[in-house]
Amino acid sequence: MRRMPVQPKKKKVTATSKAAPAKRASRVGAGARAAKGASRTDPAVAAKGASGVGGSVRVAKGASDASRTDPAVAAFMKELDHPLKKEVEVVRRLILGVDPEIREGIKWNAPSFRTTEHFATFNLRAKDRIRLILHFGAKVKATAKEGIEVADPSGLLEWLARDRCLVSFSDKNDVEAKRGALEAVIREWMRWV
Repeated sequence: MRRMPVQPKKKKVTATSKAAPAKRASRVGAGARAAKGASRTDPAVAAKGASGVGGSVRVAKGASDASRTDPAVAAFMKELDHPLKKEVEVVRRLILGVDPEIREGIKWNAPSFRTTEHFATFNLRAKDRIRLILHFGAKVKATAKEGIEVADPSGLLEWLARDRCLVSFSDKNDVEAKRGALEAVIREWMRWV
């Protein structure tokens, strides 16, 4: 008797790119968090993110700003009740403008930024300032033990761990004063991602 090879089950096609391994978005609650894994390029795919299905799509270099923004973040920002909401938007646009590879999404219930992995996330619990955490995602990596070197001549960074730091902004003037330093730090940080 001849054995027939077992055919692998066909995988369901999602918006997740095969070119780069991506973590599948888990199902989350309603509202802005629901589109957490939505596509940054196709509104139809983004709508699927709202139903808890979706992934991420790699976008070619030089992609338009619209393809780098996330509908979930737009919804989050629309609903955000924070005294420094305008400043949060300025910092958000500043980070997206640093490099065309930067994408955004909702992670840890706040706008977060990534290239191949998440590297910066807003912490908006305090109402008197904006906090931006620079990190290397949720999983412990070698950088947690070894640490990293990031040029910070302006003293912008408050180190929380060897691979995690905090940048704080108190108001519009503070955001403008730190703009150039933040752009430089983000570029440096991205070398480690």
